[in-house]
Amino acid sequence: MIKKIEIIAIGSSTGGVEALAAILPKLRPPLPPIVIVQHIPAGFSKLFADRMNRESCITIKEAEDGEIIKRDWAYIAPGGIHMKLIKVGNDLKIKCFMAPPVHSCRPAVDILFQSVAELVGAAALGVILTGIGHDGSAGLLEMRKQGAVTLGQDEATSAVYGMPKSAFECGAVMRQLALSAMPLAITSIANKNIA
Repeated sequence: MIKKIEIIAIGSSTGGVEALAAILPKLRPPLPPIVIVQHIPAGFSKLFADRMNRESCITIKEAEDGEIIKRDWAYIAPGGIHMKLIKVGNDLKIKCFMAPPVHSCRPAVDILFQSVAELVGAAALGVILTGIGHDGSAGLLEMRKQGAVTLGQDEATSAVYGMPKSAFECGAVMRQLALSAMPLAITSIANKNIA
């Protein structure tokens, strides 16, 4: 039995801006909070978040340190800064911080996913999209081990089948999907109707 999804965590890199632009505007509330790490330079993350917010039914913004995450909102990690979740009382908050790159990446998907695995466990949905390298594989695997539902973008629709391939090959991905199928799958799982 799948637990009620309390958070959706998404990681992406090369080709990810386009992939997220194909997913986020198609998501419809009600949805749990969405946290996103896209490998993106400092300065571009806010522009991207603002564009997605204009095109979407949910509220999308660049994440800020210390803010409490809310339903029907999506938070995109600031470019050049790591992002993870922390628990303060009963609230899940965003922690943005400077630290060395992980897998040559900052923000790193693994840092976000590992915090979700630790704090949310089986009540999470993890999604890994197109990108170079293997950032996110270890964190997504930890999420799956904790009972989370995990999805990966398939090779045919990935701009670069690196991150989703690595996650799939290490056993972190429960289901591979075409990019076009992601919005419905995310919405269905978040509402406990497994497609």
